[in-house]
Amino acid sequence: MFIRIKQNPKSAKKNVQIVQSMRKGNSIVQKIVRHVGAALDEKELEQLKLLAQSIKEKMEAENKGLLFSPEELAKVTITKDKLAQSQEYAEADYIVNVKNLKEEDRIVSGIHDVYGKLFDELGYDNVLRNPARNVNSAQILKDIVMARIANPVSKMASVSMLEENFGVSIKLDQVYQMMDKLDDVAIERLKNISYHNTSALFGQKIDLVFFDCTTLYFESFTEDEFKENGYSKDLKFNQPQVLLALMVTKEGLPIGYEVFPGSTYEGHTLVPMIKNFRQRYHIDKVLFVADAGMMNKENIALLEAEDIEYIVGCRLKNLNKEMQDQITEHANYTQIAENVKIAKFAYNGQQIIVSYSAQRARKDAADRNKAIERLRKKLTTMKNPKEYLSNYGYKKYLKIEGTTKFILDEEKIQAAQIWDGLHGVITNNHSLTSQEILAQYNNLWQVEEAFRVTKHDLKVRPIYHWSPARVRAHLAISYLAFSLVKYLEYRVKVQYQKMSPEKIRQTLLNVQTSIMFDATKNIRYAFPSKISSEAKKIYQICTISRYLTPYILKKL
Repeated sequence: MFIRIKQNPKSAKKNVQIVQSMRKGNSIVQKIVRHVGAALDEKELEQLKLLAQSIKEKMEAENKGLLFSPEELAKVTITKDKLAQSQEYAEADYIVNVKNLKEEDRIVSGIHDVYGKLFDELGYDNVLRNPARNVNSAQILKDIVMARIANPVSKMASVSMLEENFGVSIKLDQVYQMMDKLDDVAIERLKNISYHNTSALFGQKIDLVFFDCTTLYFESFTEDEFKENGYSKDLKFNQPQVLLALMVTKEGLPIGYEVFPGSTYEGHTLVPMIKNFRQRYHIDKVLFVADAGMMNKENIALLEAEDIEYIVGCRLKNLNKEMQDQITEHANYTQIAENVKIAKFAYNGQQIIVSYSAQRARKDAADRNKAIERLRKKLTTMKNPKEYLSNYGYKKYLKIEGTTKFILDEEKIQAAQIWDGLHGVITNNHSLTSQEILAQYNNLWQVEEAFRVTKHDLKVRPIYHWSPARVRAHLAISYLAFSLVKYLEYRVKVQYQKMSPEKIRQTLLNVQTSIMFDATKNIRYAFPSKISSEAKKIYQICTISRYLTPYILKKL
């Protein structure tokens, strides 16, 4: 097999295809085994070529070609065997009186069809030890991941949902037994599979990594060596938590993750993860991008000592007075676009790149004025304004007059205005231009989007498990679901159009099949639902054939 780029003379599109040479008689002919997509520009073409290479390698390694075995567990999915069996029934079995038909069930098949195939294709069926001896547990892992993608709820609710909506019967204790097998060795295997799946999409080379942390709280008030109270980004300061650190590419695809005790300062997670990442995958050079929470003198020194290039958010107001004066002097800036300016400053052998945006300045001013107005009202209406000093955004604009009276500090308010619209990063990279450095940092939103998917779409928190092993297993399941969601989102974007994970989820949830029973014939029929054009395209991208004609499931 090989990858072919073919352009229609009448169109600017370039089609990326996986082609196989075959002998037909005395001639060699070429057969298209997979149409990967059409590119409108060189960037899209490069993405499609890398994706095609990844697909081709998997097809060659598995020796599958176009053959695909659909989900056995999703009982309404049509395989060639089932179709052949249905064709063996007598013609009279297909003649029914609709008055005798009763709907027994309505099964969601889209999630298992698409994400289930992706689960196997990407190798996640080999996460557990000895998958050949743990077939049942591997299948349960797969079903629980499908349930988390479809509707992330507790494990108990997932078991009920699978039974009611997917035709999958699992006992809750089987889920917990599977989670106990999702141990440290299995989790390491999961991380390796995820990393290699992502690196395969980029020619086995990942040299740009985006990093961030978030906290995940528990529905508990009891701490242990793993679940600890700490600074909570969810403002759950009285509840124990863990700290999740995530690494993704600029496209938001997963590279790896680690979990730390809840009291860990997020700045202390960066260097251990980088060292582990480089050692595990034998990576020589990589550019890490992280937000300002990662910046402290200790981390910067360690990054420098490890010869790691970085772009890290810079807390400009924490710099020395001389640097602050240079940064707030607008004469030092160069206009690069309407209402946008940038400046570069040397700092201890590093570079500080600062951008000024008029739009950001208006937002900063509006946010501050809103907070001040709220504070002003509280000062005039509350007898004890001290109660509000702990609220974020209030205390810094207050000062004490006399011994008990609190008033607004107009000097601090005026001083804050000079920082409106300014944002900076610090880097030891001297090969990229200032604009390229800022562009890379701006891609950090992909990590934020990744956390939004995990915390909201997949509802990884709150966590209801208590033992450290079960907590790690729960996070591994959530990470696996996140990986599948991001991989499919990427494929759909590259091969079709941009669709959000939620849009894809809703599209696949609407791919259903009704199970009808004819009591007079003792025959159970399946009636596949009509699917949308978006669903058809997703099935096409994943090379899944969906049979749309009613068929016989079973003759009793």
